[in-house]
Amino acid sequence: ELTTDMARAYVDGFQTSTGKAEIKDGWGFESVNAMSKHFPGGGAGEGGRDAHFAYGKYAVYPGKNFKMHQKPFTEGAFKLHGKTKSASAVMPYYTISYNQDTKNHENVGNGFSKYIVTDLLRNKYGFDGVVCTDWLIIAKEPSTPGGFAGKPWGVEDLDLPQLHYKALEAGVDQFGGNNMVAPVVEAYKIGVKEHGEAYMRERFEKSAVRLLRNIFRLGLFENPYLNPEESAKIVGNPEFMKAGYDAQLKSIIMLKNKGQVLPIDKKKTVYIPKVYNEPQRNWWGVYTEGNIAYPVNIENVKKYFNVTDDPNKADLAIVFVKSPTQNHPGYNDELFKAGENGYIPISLQYNTYTAEYAREHSIAAGDKVIAPQVTDRSYKGKMANASNITDLYNILETKEKMKGKPVVVSITASRPMVFHEFEKQVDGILLNFGTSEQALLEILSGKVEPSALLPTQMPANMKTVEQQFEDVPFDMECHKDSEGNVYDFGFGLNWKGVIKDARTAKYKRN
Repeated sequence: ELTTDMARAYVDGFQTSTGKAEIKDGWGFESVNAMSKHFPGGGAGEGGRDAHFAYGKYAVYPGKNFKMHQKPFTEGAFKLHGKTKSASAVMPYYTISYNQDTKNHENVGNGFSKYIVTDLLRNKYGFDGVVCTDWLIIAKEPSTPGGFAGKPWGVEDLDLPQLHYKALEAGVDQFGGNNMVAPVVEAYKIGVKEHGEAYMRERFEKSAVRLLRNIFRLGLFENPYLNPEESAKIVGNPEFMKAGYDAQLKSIIMLKNKGQVLPIDKKKTVYIPKVYNEPQRNWWGVYTEGNIAYPVNIENVKKYFNVTDDPNKADLAIVFVKSPTQNHPGYNDELFKAGENGYIPISLQYNTYTAEYAREHSIAAGDKVIAPQVTDRSYKGKMANASNITDLYNILETKEKMKGKPVVVSITASRPMVFHEFEKQVDGILLNFGTSEQALLEILSGKVEPSALLPTQMPANMKTVEQQFEDVPFDMECHKDSEGNVYDFGFGLNWKGVIKDARTAKYKRN
């Protein structure tokens, strides 16, 4: 329900022009074509793996809940409150929606699936806007499941013209990440041989109409130019910057406030431990050297509190950490090269985790090009290590150093996480998803009251993570803290206690 409402508001906001800026039906000079993605939903990847890589090809539906994942599109992006009525474009996701094609019984990536694009999106839901493939589905896949290259999932053995033709036959209008004309022309020729010139001409013209419509509705055909003076008024506009900053403040969640340790009085002296950042490669493969450094700009902190390097002189400590992360989230190419299937758990805890409760056998398996020998993607019994386990050590060591004085933990999270490893040892917990230091300090100092709510469940342990279904919401046991609060969807604290407002009433659990 929440995602559906957010999708609708997002698309309405982008696409709607009013007043003199409107040309027709809500479209106009201030409209931006919104591409909603990723149809039919990108949240059901088996084991939580990433479909940008071959090891994450499959979305699975053990709870038989495929239809619910389409609701943010069908009830949100395609049923707008504004006059433009529907998102102008859709991008299918990389994944193979495993065993969901009830008509053609194909297990191919969504951008290649005629069932997903034509039968569902176009025919059942009546979408006649642009369908753009996700990036590089029409390129050859890498040499190992963990490599980063093309993503032609399910049709890996086709050549480039055949890949383009397969996507065209599925019903797409635009190839994401491709500027090559030759394979598109070759795909056209394949279609002419199979269906005749008239059929392929009509097929290409359908896509041309959809693509041109998005240009005409915004007035870009008549006037494709920007006014630099007008642009300068918009980019970096103080009013817009303030709105963005306010959104950051409203996104910070207070999970724990034992003994009202927060907010922190400006007269207080705080101790902030340095952190060890391990050497690691990011998502793009870029290597970063390890270092020991402050996790925040200490000069910024000094604008709000007194700061000391000596825990004995501090009134309290603030430990800044990141949620548990892995260099190889869910897969390790080296294990694959050594003869194993390569699959490891995605751990949401800091300590070493062994997947005792994982599935005995994976739901989906098979890679007919680069890993035909892998017929089971189970990682039961395999281990995973967080690359930032030192963040946990930092929290626990700071607790010892403070000798009973309060410890507050500020977490920058990129995913849900397990809290039982440290929660009972600390007095306050703030959770953010990548906000500025200033926003965090405004909350810590009490200049702004926290108001955000958890957008997802926080699991009690890894057992409940392994046993939940990829396609089903609210099926995990949630962490219960020392104050009796449960870190479930919609939970959050303000200075008075647990937040109960219009949001928690509207989006309450059934």
